[in-house]
Amino acid sequence: MYYEKDAERGVSGTFMWLMEEIGELSTALRTGNDRENLEEEFADVVAWLTTIANVAGVDLSAALQKKYGSGCPGCGRFACECPFAEKP
Repeated sequence: MYYEKDAERGVSGTFMWLMEEIGELSTALRTGNDRENLEEEFADVVAWLTTIANVAGVDLSAALQKKYGSGCPGCGRFACECPFAEKP
């Protein structure tokens, strides 16, 4: 949708927009009382992450499938059973 603008801005510039949206998501999560705003901020974060992947030449769907398509990278299950202290 915004590829031309984002490609011109580059990965670094587009990443800064993602960070701004993550800040807005953080605010929405802290307040937590406006469901519509929360949904919008989650959507914005996913959209900016996706556009950075596009600009960087990464197929985000393929990357997600490769890493998580068979379950948790740690324990291999779809409902993770890794110890809580571990980062799967």
